[in-house]
Amino acid sequence: MTIYQNIIGGNAVAGDMGTQPIYNPATGEQIAEVTLSGAAIVDQAVAAAEEALPGWANMPPLKRARVMFAYKELLEANLEKVAEAICTQHGKTLEDAKGEVIRGIEVVEFACGIPHLLRGDYTRNVGPAIDSYSDRQPLGVVAGITPFNFPAMVPMWMFPMAIACGNTFILKPSERDPAAPQLILELMHEAGLPAGVLNIVNGGKPAVDAILHHPSVKAVSFVGSTPIAEYVYQTGTANGKRVQALGGAKNHMVIMPDADMDQAVDALMGAGYGSAGERCMAISVAVPVGQDTADRLVEKLAPRVSGIKIGVWNDPDAEMGPLVTEQHKDKVLGYINKGVEEGANLVVDGRDFALQGYENGYFVGGTLFDHVTTDMTIYREEIFGPVVCVARADSFDQAVSMVNDHEYGNGTAIFTRDGDAARSYADQIQVGMVGINVPIPVPVAYHSFGGWKRSLFGDHGAYGMEAVRFYTKLKTVTSRWPTGIRSGAQFNFPLNN
Repeated sequence: MTIYQNIIGGNAVAGDMGTQPIYNPATGEQIAEVTLSGAAIVDQAVAAAEEALPGWANMPPLKRARVMFAYKELLEANLEKVAEAICTQHGKTLEDAKGEVIRGIEVVEFACGIPHLLRGDYTRNVGPAIDSYSDRQPLGVVAGITPFNFPAMVPMWMFPMAIACGNTFILKPSERDPAAPQLILELMHEAGLPAGVLNIVNGGKPAVDAILHHPSVKAVSFVGSTPIAEYVYQTGTANGKRVQALGGAKNHMVIMPDADMDQAVDALMGAGYGSAGERCMAISVAVPVGQDTADRLVEKLAPRVSGIKIGVWNDPDAEMGPLVTEQHKDKVLGYINKGVEEGANLVVDGRDFALQGYENGYFVGGTLFDHVTTDMTIYREEIFGPVVCVARADSFDQAVSMVNDHEYGNGTAIFTRDGDAARSYADQIQVGMVGINVPIPVPVAYHSFGGWKRSLFGDHGAYGMEAVRFYTKLKTVTSRWPTGIRSGAQFNFPLNN
């Protein structure tokens, strides 16, 4: 049985806190183990990263970019292999997993332009014979703590930009599906990355706490649930670190009366039930405006939800796979039960779904609630499963208020043919990423990903130019050479006359 080890300084290193089993979500069978680590192993990883730092940070950005170019080619050549590693431990369909890897590759492509992105500014003669220039320099050793739902993409949202900027990196991936992070690290080394620049430490809270408290770790990137994001942000900043912590979401799709209902339903199916709802950008709340709009939506949506093709990852017809663990399945079922208890109308019930031949898998069928109100648990909390709530609004203003009053502000969408409504929605909505007739408005790699309110703690989003600013510190030099001070000492600010 495979045991996934830590990778430190290019070598496999055993953990010091035992192992944890890894299961195939489709069968419920144990398929591997992952070693778990605490503070001592984190110390080793930091030491390896510190040793590699001077040589890597002082390498010309163009040479670092060449490693990224080689890495991009290797990722493309191994796309299927990385996707299968995701599928076997997470449960995603193959096409969904391929899409995840491709979104990660796009960030690597952006990192290939790092020589240009790191260029500073120069101003001649800011004063008499005085020049000023600015430069962005790496922070040092930085770390990323990543979630189970995107075991390849989210790490690739972090470390390519971090190391392209000249930092060294410690990745603490989810211990639920470690195969993909290990593989993308191996490909990084194959691309020519020096040992120690990128390291993996597997573990739970002890590893996280060790990273957050280590004095040599200068910055931490995090993606996960809001309570943990808040903890990471508070603990990391209290220890003097720069932190970006992306939290949970409850993404709303507002559907106006004039919307193309067939288009809206198609979009909602993919955005709500793709990857079994285990996406931070999943649309989990549909907000139809007007009772007639709501009735039409539910009428069209219900049979589609009932007919979702659920299967294992290598079934080419599968539209949705299982949830990642049995514990997570039980949690999602608990939310569905809670929705029934609190009075929501359960239109499609996915609780009793079982896939023939895979009865022990962690499957939950597509589930649809109607007449969900804002005080219900299934509306307020992130479910992270194949559950969509229809929360009816009587007006556009009420729909906007519902979205703005929610504690999460990660993503949202509006479906309409009315340009004025779309523009007004985009202006008023208190959400970081907005789609207009686009259900999952994740920005491309040369923009930046990030939510508002309690969906993001910190001042910077992920990837794009936000990553350059987060993973570097600004230095400004103002210079005057000795020939400029022949008149002797000056005790006042120059007048620049």
